[in-house]
Amino acid sequence: MHPSEKAKHVSKCLELAILFEVSADKPGNVNLVVGFEGTRHEHFLASAVAAAPFFELAAERGIAVSQGRMQLSQLGVGEIIRDCIANVNAWQRGGNTLLGTVILFAPIAVAAGMTPTANGYVFEIQRLREKLKLIVESTTPEDAVNVYEAIKIAKPSGLGKAPDLDVNSPDSVDRIMKENVSLYQVFKIASSYDNVCSEWVNNYPITFDVAYPFLMKQINENKDLNTAIIHTFLKVLAGYPDTFIARKVGLQKAQEVSMMAKEILDLGGLATAKGKESLRTFDLNLRRFGNHFNPGTTADIIATALALCILGGYKP
Repeated sequence: MHPSEKAKHVSKCLELAILFEVSADKPGNVNLVVGFEGTRHEHFLASAVAAAPFFELAAERGIAVSQGRMQLSQLGVGEIIRDCIANVNAWQRGGNTLLGTVILFAPIAVAAGMTPTANGYVFEIQRLREKLKLIVESTTPEDAVNVYEAIKIAKPSGLGKAPDLDVNSPDSVDRIMKENVSLYQVFKIASSYDNVCSEWVNNYPITFDVAYPFLMKQINENKDLNTAIIHTFLKVLAGYPDTFIARKVGLQKAQEVSMMAKEILDLGGLATAKGKESLRTFDLNLRRFGNHFNPGTTADIIATALALCILGGYKP
C-alpha cells in the first residue's frame, strides 16, 4: 500500500468510527433521533468530516517515524489535537463534540501509520497497541501546552478543578515548559478522575481489553451493529463509572448509573422484552436533567473500540 493511500485509509477508518458511534441510539447520548439543547447529530457528522484530515496527518507522521524520517518526539501529537479541535469548532456550532474522541484517536492514527498491514488494509491490533505505548510516552511539554489550547477551544462542560496544573490556571502553561512536564505526565495527574487520560497513560486497557473484544463478539453474534454498539456501551458503562458524569454530578451518581447499566445487561439488553423496556426507561432518566447525565466518556471509548474494529478489517 502506498504511504499516502495508507494514511487516507486510516483517516477513513477513524471518520467512519465516529459516524457509527453517533448513529447508534445509545442511552443518554446524542444520536440520530435525540440530541441535547444546542448539540445534535448533525454537529457530530460535521465534526467527523472536519477531523478526518488531521487523522490523515497523524497517520502520515506515523509512517515517517516507521521510515526513519522523523523521531517519536517530533510527532507533535498535541499540535494535531489542537488543530483538529480548532477545525471541528470551525465546522459546526454545537459546542464540544469530539474532544475526548480526538485525544484518544490521535495516537491511534499515528500508531496505525507506524504499523505494517496484512492483506493490504487490515491492521494487526496487538502490534498497533505496542506502537501506541511508545507514542504517548514520547510526548513533550509542547504537546501538553497544545492540548491545553485544544481544551480551551473546545470548552468542555464539567471540567472541574485539577489538583495540579489546572487547565484554567494562568501559570500552568509556564510551569509545564519550565518544569519540562510532558503531555503523558499531565495526563497521569488527571488519570485518577478522567478515563480518557487514564486510557492514554495505561495503554488503553478499557478499549483493548474490554470494549474491543466485547464489541467484536457482539457484532459476530448479533449481526446488527446498532445492537452490538449499545450492548458494548452498557458493558463499559457497567464496569467503569463515567468520569464525565462524575465530574458534573459526583462519583456516587456515576456509580448509580453504572449499576443501572449492569441491570439492563443482566436482563438481556436488546435481546429481551424486559431488557428493551429497562433500556428505554434508563435513556429517559439520563435525559431528564439535560446533559448532566450524558455518559460522554463512555461514548469516546466506544468510538475508539469501533476504530479498532474497522482498522482490523470490519465492514458493515
